[in-house]
Amino acid sequence: MVLPRFSRALAAGAAVAALALTGLTTGSAAAAPTVTPGAVPPTALTTALTTAPATAPATAPAAGPASTPAGASPADDVSAQATVSPSLVLDRDFPDPDVSKFGDTYYAYATNQGKNLPWATASDPDGPWTFQSTDALPTLGAWAQTGRTWAPDVSRRADGRYLLYYTAWHAASGRQCIGAALADSPGGPFAPVGTEPLICPLDAGGAIDASSFTDTDGTRYLVWKNDGNAIGATTWIHVQRVAADGITFQGGATQVLRNDRADEAGIIEAPVITKVNGKYVLFYSAGPYSTNSYGTNYAVASSITGPYTKAYRFLMTTESLDGAVSGPGGADVLRDAGGDKLIFHGHRDAGGRGMYVADLGWAGEYPVVRGSRVRYEAERGTLNSCSVRENAAGASDGKVVAYIDHADSWVDVGAIYVPTSGSYTLHVGYANGSAVTASHTVTVNGAAAGSISYPVTGWDTWRQVSKDITLQAGWNTIRLGRGTAFTELDYIEVA
Repeated sequence: MVLPRFSRALAAGAAVAALALTGLTTGSAAAAPTVTPGAVPPTALTTALTTAPATAPATAPAAGPASTPAGASPADDVSAQATVSPSLVLDRDFPDPDVSKFGDTYYAYATNQGKNLPWATASDPDGPWTFQSTDALPTLGAWAQTGRTWAPDVSRRADGRYLLYYTAWHAASGRQCIGAALADSPGGPFAPVGTEPLICPLDAGGAIDASSFTDTDGTRYLVWKNDGNAIGATTWIHVQRVAADGITFQGGATQVLRNDRADEAGIIEAPVITKVNGKYVLFYSAGPYSTNSYGTNYAVASSITGPYTKAYRFLMTTESLDGAVSGPGGADVLRDAGGDKLIFHGHRDAGGRGMYVADLGWAGEYPVVRGSRVRYEAERGTLNSCSVRENAAGASDGKVVAYIDHADSWVDVGAIYVPTSGSYTLHVGYANGSAVTASHTVTVNGAAAGSISYPVTGWDTWRQVSKDITLQAGWNTIRLGRGTAFTELDYIEVA
C-alpha cells in the first residue's frame, strides 16, 4: 500500500465501462440479446473489440422514423436531465464497504477507522445512513494486533448466527491474514473464532479481502486474495468451498483470477462473487487504491471455479464516471428486491474514502452501472443509406459510419441496456469536415428526441458532444438520422 496521492485531472477521452467479454459464450436472459462465442451484442459494445457479426435482439425496441425533418435547426427540444451519478451516502471515511440486508435493516461495515469494525445502518440502501458509535468487533483474535483491520464481510449462516470475515495484522509475521468471528446480532459484538487466523499463507504474502458467497444450491464459498503485492509475488483470487458454518474447509482452494493486465498496475483485490442467469460474476478492484487510477472491473464464468474471462474495459473508473467519483473501488454487490445496487468507496476532497451507491442492472449476465459510461461502436449498428468507412485514422476501433448524406440516412444503435428508467447522457464521437456546424436528428425508442449539433473539427479529427436523453429500464435503441451538413460517426456512449 502507498500513501494517498491525488490528481483531479481526467484523461482526455473518457475510458468507458465494459459490458461484452471476448470469447465468452453468454446465457440469454428474458428480453436480452443472444450472444455467441466471440461475438458481441448488436451495435457492438466495443469493449469486446471484435468484428464478429451479431444479430439484433427481437426484444430491443425498434426506432421509428425520425420526426425532426432534415434541415431542421439543431435544438435541444426535448425535456431531459443529465445522467444520475452515484450517490455519496456516507460522507465520512468508510472504505471497503460491505453491505447486506438483515431483516428490514441494511447494515454496512468498513475497514477500521478508530474502531476495528465500524458499521452503519439504514432502512434503504440509498440512505439516510446512520453511523453507529459502537465497535462491532471490540476484540481481535489472539493472533492479531490492531491498526490494520480491513475489508470486512458479514453474512448470516443457516443456524441464524452472523459470520464475520476480517483481515488483520498478523502479530508474529507482520503480514495480513484473514480471521473469523461470530455474533448473535448483525451489529455485534462479534467474538473471534479460535486463536489462529483462518487463512494465512505467509509464503504467498499473507491473505486479505475475504468475502462470502452462497450458491443457489446452498453451498457456501469463501473468496479471498493472497497478498502477493506485499512481497513482489503473483497475486491470485482464490475460491474455497466451506461447510455451512463458513469456517470448515472442504477441499483445497482454487486460483481463479490473477493480476495479469497492464491496466491493473499489478494489483487486483476486493473480490466479490454473485450469480446472474446461471453465470458467476466476479467483481474486483484493480490499481493502487490510494490514487484516482483505482477502478472496478469484473469477470464471468460458467463455473464457480472458473475459468473466468475478464471484461475488456473496466466497469467503473474515475473517467467513466466523468469525475463524479474518484478512484471507485472496494465494491460490494447488493442483490435486493427493491433493485440491485453496487456499493463502493471513492476518495473525498476532505480526505478518506466515502461510501457511494449506484443502481446496478444486468444486460444478460453483464453488469451495467448507472452513471458509468458504456461505449457502442456506431459501425456495428444498423445502417440505412450510409456505410462503414474503414481505416479511419484515430477513430475508435478504426471504423466509422460515413455518407450519412441522404434524407433517409440513419444509424440505429440498439441493445443499449440501462438499469433504471430516467435521465441519461448520450455522448457522440464524431468528425465534422463541413464548413459549418452539422447536426443529426435523435430518436429514442421510436420517439423523436430533438437533435444533436457537431461543431466543425475537420475530417478524421475526432471530438465528442453530449445530449441529455430519457431511457427506459432494460433495452433501448437510439437512432441518429440525417440533419444538417455532414458528419461521420465514430461511437456513442451512454451513462
